[in-house]
Amino acid sequence: MSLKIAIQMDPIVDIDIVGDTTFALALEAQARDHKLFYYTPDALSMLDGTVSARLSPLRVADKLGAHFELGDARLTDLREMDVVLMRQDPPFDMNYISATHFLERIHPQVLVVNDPAAVRNAPEKIFPVRFEGLLPPTLMTRDRQALADFRAAHGDIILKPVFGNGGAGVFRLRADDENFGALMDTLLDGAAAPEPIIAQAYLPAIRVGDKRVILVEGEAVGALNRVPANGDARANVHVGGVPQAIELDDRDKEIAAKIGPTLRDMGIIFAGIDVIGGQLTEINVTSPTCIREIKAFGGPDIAVTILDAIETRRG
Repeated sequence: MSLKIAIQMDPIVDIDIVGDTTFALALEAQARDHKLFYYTPDALSMLDGTVSARLSPLRVADKLGAHFELGDARLTDLREMDVVLMRQDPPFDMNYISATHFLERIHPQVLVVNDPAAVRNAPEKIFPVRFEGLLPPTLMTRDRQALADFRAAHGDIILKPVFGNGGAGVFRLRADDENFGALMDTLLDGAAAPEPIIAQAYLPAIRVGDKRVILVEGEAVGALNRVPANGDARANVHVGGVPQAIELDDRDKEIAAKIGPTLRDMGIIFAGIDVIGGQLTEINVTSPTCIREIKAFGGPDIAVTILDAIETRRG
C-alpha cells in the first residue's frame, strides 16, 4: 500500500538531520515506497472551506549537506493526500492554532498526525494536569500574590511560561533568591504575548536527568535521558543538555498506562512525555522529538513503529 504523505514542517534546508525526528519519519516512509510531499505552514491556504498547500514532491537521503531534493511546487487540495504529518516546531501561537483549524477540515478523511483538534486542545504544559497524581506541585496563573504564596510554600521553584518551548524563559528560584520581583516584571509585564506562568516545585532529580519517553498509540516504546549542563536547570539538548541512553523503567510504564488510553482515543498517535524523578512534567503532542537519538544509542527504531501505526490507522 503506497500512501501519499504530505509533511508540514519548518524549512527542510535548515534541519539538522542527525537529530531531526521529522527527517527520520520521512526516511522510513520513503523506504516503504510512500510518496512524499513537502510544504511549510506559510504555504497552507483555505479557500471557501477547501484546504490546500503548495506541495513539492520530496526525496530524502541520509547525507549531510545533500539530504533532500524537491520537485516543482504545485497548489494542491490536501484531500488528495492520504496522510498529513503536522510537524512544525512550536511556538504554539495563533499561527499554530490556525493551522490546526485548517487541517481539522480534512481530518479524518485525510489522516492528520497528530489529530489537529487534539493538538489544539492539549497544550503540553497544561494537558498533564488532567492526570491527577502524576505531576509535582504545579501552579498556573498571572496572579503575583498566588505565585508569591506558592514560592513561600515550596521554597525552591521553577518558573516558566505556559506556552514556552525549547527551554526559553525557564528560571530556577531558590528560597533565598532576591530576583523574584524582577522575574515577575519580566515574565508578566515584559512578555510580548501575555500568558500564564507556571510555577513548579523544583525537582532535585533533574541533576540525574530529564527523561523523554516516547509513546506510540499510547504505549511507551523508548526513552532518552537528558542531563543539564553544570549551572543550568534546563535539560534541553540544544541548550547544552547531554543526551544519554536509558531504559524504560516501571514508573515510565505506569505513567504511560495512565495517560496512554486517553492519548490514543484522542488520535494522538505519537507523543513525547517528560519525566523527572518519576514525575510527569510535560506531554508533547505538537512536534515530539528524540527518536533519532534513541536509535543512535542502540534503542529501537521508533520511526518504524510510528509508520506501522499510521499504516494501520489508514487501514
